[in-house]
Amino acid sequence: IGRLVIGQNGILSTPAVSCIIRKIKAAGGIILTASHSPGGPGGEFGVKFEVANGGPAPDIVSDKIYQISKTLEEYAICPDLRVDLSRLGRQEFDLENKFKPFRVEIVDSVDIYLNLLRSIFDFSAIRNLLTGPNQIKIRIDAMNGVMGPYVRKILCDELGAPANSAINCIPLEDFGGQPPDPNLMYATALLEAMRGGEYGFGAAFDADGDRYMILGQNGFFVNASDSLAIIAANLSCIPYFCQKGVRGFGRSMPTSTALDKVAKAMKVPVYETPAGWRYFSNLMDSGRCSLCGEESFGTGSDHLREKDGLWAVLVWLSILAARKQSVEEIVRDHWARFGRHYYCRFDYEALEPRTAYFIMRDLEALITDKSFSHQQFAVGNNIYSVERTDSFEYIDPVDGTVTKRQGLRIIFSDASRLIFRMSASSHVRATLRIYAESYEKDPSQHNKEPQAVLSPLIAIALKISQIHERTGRKGPTVIT
Repeated sequence: IGRLVIGQNGILSTPAVSCIIRKIKAAGGIILTASHSPGGPGGEFGVKFEVANGGPAPDIVSDKIYQISKTLEEYAICPDLRVDLSRLGRQEFDLENKFKPFRVEIVDSVDIYLNLLRSIFDFSAIRNLLTGPNQIKIRIDAMNGVMGPYVRKILCDELGAPANSAINCIPLEDFGGQPPDPNLMYATALLEAMRGGEYGFGAAFDADGDRYMILGQNGFFVNASDSLAIIAANLSCIPYFCQKGVRGFGRSMPTSTALDKVAKAMKVPVYETPAGWRYFSNLMDSGRCSLCGEESFGTGSDHLREKDGLWAVLVWLSILAARKQSVEEIVRDHWARFGRHYYCRFDYEALEPRTAYFIMRDLEALITDKSFSHQQFAVGNNIYSVERTDSFEYIDPVDGTVTKRQGLRIIFSDASRLIFRMSASSHVRATLRIYAESYEKDPSQHNKEPQAVLSPLIAIALKISQIHERTGRKGPTVIT
């Protein structure tokens, strides 16, 4: 390596890293991050490697790195190298190797990424939404991760939102002592502010800027699966898609099928992949996929090869500007047109790994047995008939790579779904996740609480998994 490009003060969002890799045609990128997990000396720390397309390293690359790591015999450290991360510009060092000199370039954390966003959105329309005669008041929570500089420079300086619209914009090593996870459990400061009714639009970001959450006035919550579907249905509000067209959509298997309804109406294919953004990169590189997302508040498009929280927020502001409706009105109009997908994820965190493994093993044996097929479950007044079950596997349509055992699915005759999955990104022991989804077409049934609608499905999930009996738990750790 003869050249390093680093964000000023060591700060770059994950989407910005992807953007810079693609812009300067770098060999790859290294991101040091806790993502949405607790940070600091007693918290989480991770290393993400991006390849030359700006996306996460695929399994074949990670496996190759691991194989090479087993043959390394020595490595060298340059203890006297001192780089001023605050000073923009090029610094050169003689390290007595074939790269003479070794070059370190400190770049503005925001500029290159901002220029990309300018080419995607109608900034004047968003600026008018935030500053015009019918302006909307917004509240944005950077959750003390790296997004502070991006929120201030793009939403405040560039697009005119008042400076006090942005909170928790100082990046802190421990994120202020709480997980920077943009959901209702952790973004409590934002939720309380939105419940007061003063603000019409709210958003929060995780620590490295690739995940987001949307709230409307009075704290109206937009779940990630609905957000993805609503973005898909309104891509005509974005100049980028008007120019390039829409070729297809992608979603991770646990994400609700709300996106599929939009894809059918738009007559474009939808690809169902395992959890993990790397599976979308192949689809986008091959021109098959224009928009993709995950239920864990990650959404993005083929402008990059990473999920992009600020991009998603700008899409929402563009939709608000074009449709001149509130967040809640847009969501309810979407439900009226496509139906509502009631959806929840239940996380059982910090499980003993062997216990979690055996729960999943026994559950797979149960649901894939022929006797389970077409079984009926009666819960209260509801009867659910099993239509099909499987252990999800994915065949990449680009290179034919097969990825197996990516979660257990139970699909009922009314299109309801139960999914059980071990999380690969757990930071404490093992995490087992249960996803429940129920579809409702009738608009008169769209005002119910998701957990009330889904409680019969959850009862079935708990009965067949025996997770409470086998773990000693009385309930999940987190519900989203």
